Amino acid sequence: ISQQVLEQVLSELQPLCTSEQKFLQEFFWLSCDSVELQALEVRVSTVVPSQLTPDLFHDLVWFLRPEEATTQLLSEIFSCLEPELRAFLDVCSKVHPLGCLQVLVALSDSVFGTRGPCSAPPSSFLHALLGNVLLLAKSNFNKCIGTLCKEIEEAKPASRTRGGILPCVTRFQELVALSEEVFQTSQRRGELDKAQLRLASSVFSSISSLSSANLKVNTDMVMMENFHHIHNFLCQRNIPCLEGKKREAKQRSREHMEKYITTYVGQPLERLKHFFEGVKARLAQGVKEEEVSFQLAYSKQELRKVIEKYPGKEVKRALETLYRTIQKHLSPEENLLPVVWQAMEQGFIQQYREFEELIRRCYAGAGVALDFTMEDLLSYFNSITTSN
Repeated sequence: ISQQVLEQVLSELQPLCTSEQKFLQEFFWLSCDSVELQALEVRVSTVVPSQLTPDLFHDLVWFLRPEEATTQLLSEIFSCLEPELRAFLDVCSKVHPLGCLQVLVALSDSVFGTRGPCSAPPSSFLHALLGNVLLLAKSNFNKCIGTLCKEIEEAKPASRTRGGILPCVTRFQELVALSEEVFQTSQRRGELDKAQLRLASSVFSSISSLSSANLKVNTDMVMMENFHHIHNFLCQRNIPCLEGKKREAKQRSREHMEKYITTYVGQPLERLKHFFEGVKARLAQGVKEEEVSFQLAYSKQELRKVIEKYPGKEVKRALETLYRTIQKHLSPEENLLPVVWQAMEQGFIQQYREFEELIRRCYAGAGVALDFTMEDLLSYFNSITTSN
């Protein structure tokens, strides 16, 4: 609404100020061409300073500096115009949080000549006046964006937050969508690009601060979902200045999913995982592969005891529990369960192959093997996926 009002005001001011300026220049002969000015300069140069009469002095001021004379007259005639426009900007900022954005668009287009007949002619009195008001509009807009960024960065998730899209992310989407709508007809978006980058940096910072928050769900999962949500949103919007942020959001989402997988992939085979971590630690300390089985805590007998804890049925049951855990951690909005579960499957298969490789290297000829095969493992995952 504020943009429409300002555009209407500017559309009425433009012909009024232009016609008044034209009248003054013609009536007071303030639009001399270069030939006339050169003739006047010659006339003045032939006069001794003491011979400058009031009339000649008046000619000197009004004809050698016609722009200043025109500006002086128009400033007196429209003395209330700039204060009234500045007051209007203050009202817009108070009525709507982003009213300053709408005002900025209207003034920018008028000053830089992108609004057709509503634009102020270059070098006109109105053009200079609106340029001064535009500086205030930019200042108000920057203050507004600074306040919004601070609100986003300082927003704390509720202690009972159970995941899903965070309010700061939703707020960021709303601000970007609104600003794009306001600027859709504008050809100048330098200020908007800077503002959107600031807002994006603030929301990224807010999401990252979740690592120290006391949430009810896994923090990496919440961060993964929110960065994924931002990436999808920016893909839909296709905003050039945010291309870097879009790539960063995708990378951050992937990183947090990998952290989540690393944390939970070992749960179904937890004792086996700890056993083989100990085996790898001994190898790193310089123990030869063929001598690992002679270590008391990592003997063939100890390995058999651990393997007995994980028959195929127990492994499948543990994987079903893990699936439900992931399902609980994820929110339904993003529909990321298939993606995370597939990544978990790949991580689990990699872990299985690592166990088999360590058995082959350190327990060769001992007749020790896991109770389930790769084919069994794939069937477990397939069964869980198709039944949910």
